[in-house]
Amino acid sequence: MAESPFTKTAPPGGAARDEGLDRQIIVLGLVIVCGTVMAILDTTIVNVALETLGRDFDTGLSTIQWVVTGYLLAMGTVIPLTGWAIDRFGGRRVWMTSITLFVLGSALSGAAWNIESLIFFRVLQGLGGGMLMPTGMAILTMAAGAHRMGRIMSIIGVPMLLGPVLGPVLGGWLVEDVDWRWIFFVNLPVGAAALALAWWRVPSGPAERTPSALDWRGLLLLPPGFVLLIYGLSTASSHGGFGDPATIAWLAGGVALAGLFVLHSLRSRERSLIDVRLFADRTFATAAGAVFFVGVALMASMLLIPLYYQTARGEGALAAGLLLAPQGLGAATAMPIGGVITDKFGAGRIVPIGIVLLVAGTIPFALVEADTSYWLLGAALYVRGLGFGCTMMPTMSSALTTLRRAAVSRASSTLNIILQLGGAVGTALLAVILSRQISDRIPQAPDGGGAGGMGQVPDRVREQIAPKLADAFGHTFWVAIALTAVLIVPALMLPRQGARDNADPDAVDAPPIA
Repeated sequence: MAESPFTKTAPPGGAARDEGLDRQIIVLGLVIVCGTVMAILDTTIVNVALETLGRDFDTGLSTIQWVVTGYLLAMGTVIPLTGWAIDRFGGRRVWMTSITLFVLGSALSGAAWNIESLIFFRVLQGLGGGMLMPTGMAILTMAAGAHRMGRIMSIIGVPMLLGPVLGPVLGGWLVEDVDWRWIFFVNLPVGAAALALAWWRVPSGPAERTPSALDWRGLLLLPPGFVLLIYGLSTASSHGGFGDPATIAWLAGGVALAGLFVLHSLRSRERSLIDVRLFADRTFATAAGAVFFVGVALMASMLLIPLYYQTARGEGALAAGLLLAPQGLGAATAMPIGGVITDKFGAGRIVPIGIVLLVAGTIPFALVEADTSYWLLGAALYVRGLGFGCTMMPTMSSALTTLRRAAVSRASSTLNIILQLGGAVGTALLAVILSRQISDRIPQAPDGGGAGGMGQVPDRVREQIAPKLADAFGHTFWVAIALTAVLIVPALMLPRQGARDNADPDAVDAPPIA
């Protein structure tokens, strides 16, 4: 494969120094985590409040779901702008502006007076939240250097894996014991702290002296294409599946716009919103494919597992969130280890192990019954967490280690787009499969067996249909296992040597942090 114009070459006759994470880099990583944790928590924290919101605003689930969908669509729309914004204004300005917009959207969402205003303010919140993760990744990448990418990514990866676990727990507690408005107001003190820490610690990082003009044509192609794809996938889970004509039309429109963007990017090269020539680098292209399936595995599990606890076992939102905690603990255990192994030996030696752990931790859910022990499922979730800790951030860090500094900001935004798209595909696909499995086994299930309908089944009735529900979930988990196992193909193609062995220390390192 031809060498990418973004690929850096190793300095002749020497290897990069092998440094651990110094105190300044660790502090910067924690500052970035303080900001990103808000957006990641908010992708899941609102889900447990949908029933309460529908009751307070006297509206149905078809309208209420846009409180979540609008937020996700806004995040997906703004991600492609991140690379250009960082090049134009500098990472620190983009970071602080994103936090400000997110906090403003949070405050307005908490003060919403009707469902229309809440959906609008959630979109505003998503526009700020969408830039936080890719901007934080770019800042840390340029500050830490390629030879320390695995370890620094293990820090920023913690909220990416703990967020889906802590979000439902925190949201369930706030809704049950405080007030639903506090699921938004809780972001205000965190956002204020994140802004203060960013002012103190995030390096200013000069913007490009001759930044490229904003790619307006790309802006009119890629973000709308991404929105159409996500919207089409979301409708597939609530309408006639992927065979529904409307769903096919939305997906076809999104694919068409994305295809036109690829052609446009090949002509515009570095002036493009996202330069698709990044995929000429084999390591980046391989890791990007793996990141897609990581998103599928992670977000699909965040749909199925709490839904199983709530519908098949009758647990409340707070209890379901607590039962997910072992997965977060497993991820927190494995991520530091995975980062060190990635830096020293390459992602190709740790990611396959993570995939084995992911599959092994999912098998008990595929064999689940109506009374399967919570202790067994908790142990399985811990193993799954170990698998995610050995898979997600090593994969993402390996994608950036062979790129030149100038390509890092746009490459990080590209990876986040791919991660979200993978999550959307996994969520929509498994939602359709689960709904059909429940409908086949329980034809009288409300709403075709959807989450909203099954949540209203009385406990006495649920006990009678619990075996059929467990069987439906088990069948769907087998599909999830198959989607996870696909990861092994790109994983075996990832680098099997550490970044320190072939990194150019001057290619990605940023100036010292004051």
